Amino acid sequence: MSALKLTDVKAGQEIPALMKRVTMRQLVMWAGASGDYNPIHYDSKFAASRGLSNVVAHGQLITSFLCQMLSDWYGDAGCLKKLDVSYKGFNYPSDTLICRGLIKEVFPCECSVALEIWVENQRNEKTVSGRAVIQFAGA
Repeated sequence: MSALKLTDVKAGQEIPALMKRVTMRQLVMWAGASGDYNPIHYDSKFAASRGLSNVVAHGQLITSFLCQMLSDWYGDAGCLKKLDVSYKGFNYPSDTLICRGLIKEVFPCECSVALEIWVENQRNEKTVSGRAVIQFAGA
């Protein structure tokens, strides 16, 4: 497979989606790696005391899924230049998440593209939305 080039992309194109399933193991591993030991991520009684129906996934873990989707798409041809996300809802263990991206603008003079990115769960709820800018090689 040849490397992705800026000339291969057009505004309005969707990039390949990434499906992920949230697991308790991921939450424990992420807590250890990130240092985020907030009990809402691993203690169901504590989460319930805060009005949550279950423990919730770390927002940054879900953001890392979006970053994986992006890097799987651009590969060695580019790099993530800018990322903004907004958390709209909770993601729970056993949720099936689909990370999606849509190319909004192509900037040929800057060798970059702007994308709308988001995460949907199996209930068709958009739990994270944002924007990314990818810089392609050659700029």
